[in-house]
Amino acid sequence: MTHPLFEKHRATLEGALGAIATRSYWSAFPEMPSPKLYGETAPDDGKRAFEAHLGKPFELGQPGRSGWHGGESSPYGVALDVSYPVCDPEALIAAGLEAMKGWQAVGADGRTGICLEILDRLNKQSFELAHAVMMTTGQGWMMAFQAGAPHAQDRGLEAVAYAWREQSFVPAEAVWEKPQGKNPALVMKKHFQIVGRGIGLVVGCGTFPTWNTYPGLFAALSTGNAVIVKPHSNAILPAAITVRTVRAVLAENGIDPNLVSLCVTDKRATTQALATHPAVKSVDFTGGNVFGQWLIDNARQAQVYAELAGVNNIVIDSTNAYKAMLGNLAFTLSLYSGQMCTTSQAIFVPAGGIQTEDGPRSYDEFCADLAKAIERFLSKPEVAHAVLGAIQSADTAERIELANSGALGKVVLASAALENPEFPAAKVRTPVLLACDAADEKAYMEERFGPISFIVKVADTAAAIALSERVVSTHGALTVGVYSTQQSVIDAMTEATWRSKVALSINLTGGVFVNQSAAYSDYHGTGGNPAANASYADSAFVANRFRVIQRRYHV
Repeated sequence: MTHPLFEKHRATLEGALGAIATRSYWSAFPEMPSPKLYGETAPDDGKRAFEAHLGKPFELGQPGRSGWHGGESSPYGVALDVSYPVCDPEALIAAGLEAMKGWQAVGADGRTGICLEILDRLNKQSFELAHAVMMTTGQGWMMAFQAGAPHAQDRGLEAVAYAWREQSFVPAEAVWEKPQGKNPALVMKKHFQIVGRGIGLVVGCGTFPTWNTYPGLFAALSTGNAVIVKPHSNAILPAAITVRTVRAVLAENGIDPNLVSLCVTDKRATTQALATHPAVKSVDFTGGNVFGQWLIDNARQAQVYAELAGVNNIVIDSTNAYKAMLGNLAFTLSLYSGQMCTTSQAIFVPAGGIQTEDGPRSYDEFCADLAKAIERFLSKPEVAHAVLGAIQSADTAERIELANSGALGKVVLASAALENPEFPAAKVRTPVLLACDAADEKAYMEERFGPISFIVKVADTAAAIALSERVVSTHGALTVGVYSTQQSVIDAMTEATWRSKVALSINLTGGVFVNQSAAYSDYHGTGGNPAANASYADSAFVANRFRVIQRRYHV
């Protein structure tokens, strides 16, 4: 009999399966924080639920607790003072392995149904999650709601859909009959059991603690594995809320809640020991190259899915919508103060300038025009604060100051500090634009995370395309863009992205931006260049997380 939760959420699963097959627009979860969609009391209820976590221990009931750890600092200056259980990793692993027995027993349909119920429950907590994401990451409210709640839930659902589809290809049993000519046929009964590989470790990032965590969490969970979530020390609360909800739904459905646990630590050695533990069979990681590469090199017993640093870039050749292009770029460079793994860092512009519908614009004129477009876009304080959010880390603030000093290139637009009247302690900074030559590779050919972008002067469009390809191939990128009115240029850029294996956005001038990625339609990363060795999501992201064990006998 099919699991009741599978039947309850069948329509949602079918919608997701249809979407990943057609790659058309679809979403299971409303992205607008509207009381009409989430309930009239949902905004207030969510805020109260968030505030109820502050200033106290966050109890999860996990095994092996030895103490408490906190220390999150809100970029908005809001006191959080939440402490989280510190648990012995060996106890979490042992409990997770034990819980996997019951998780395997419910089968693929049961696991899928329960995961869909978890996502539905998380969606009902969207306002609570949004406040937690906003106050730990520095995202603006609307972005924190969308990216931190429904869009993250969509990414989780996407992983569940892929996982169920891959598991559905495996029959539970089969009768195997091989003809033997005049002799009786050979007949066997065969049974096929899907089993998880072991513990899945999900190492979260500080800027997108749900959006980047949910794909790995649900890919590992829905394929039969226990999961340990190790959040970034700057953004623990969104992960803790998520884990508590997951554990509650598991318990309600007769599954040992220790199947999913939270590991809070500020010691890299603890994470390293977890990642290399023999019982850990998958590791999902989002973060810097140094630790990410360490995981790839050392967690040999596990499949490592890593999203690392990259140098996203845009080639500008020509446009017939100059103002709209500048507006699109201004939003791209401003959103969340550039604290996104998809933000464009290098903009390649020919030394001879570009063609527009109103005539040519020189390299210097383009630099000035883009700076003015950013200033104009951020001229209204309410827009600026909603879009920019706040700077999360001191390292990002230091990088901004370095860029502002002129040490990395000519300052076309300096980053300015803004005051947020609602959050006076918030660290708000506008983008900094730098001009440099293509030869200044030390400046722009490494990720400078934050609102820092380079307008790089190149010999011509062909050189720009070649440089873009080389940057992606050697340093990685999740996104590249091109603006051109010439099909030959678009074709050349397209072929370059096939070789360097990166997603391409062409002539974006409307309400979609190069640094945005839509679940079910856009593959987040390709797994084909140094910025990421996997994609959110495709079959490869889920299929290696389970194994098929067969038994057979003559009948």
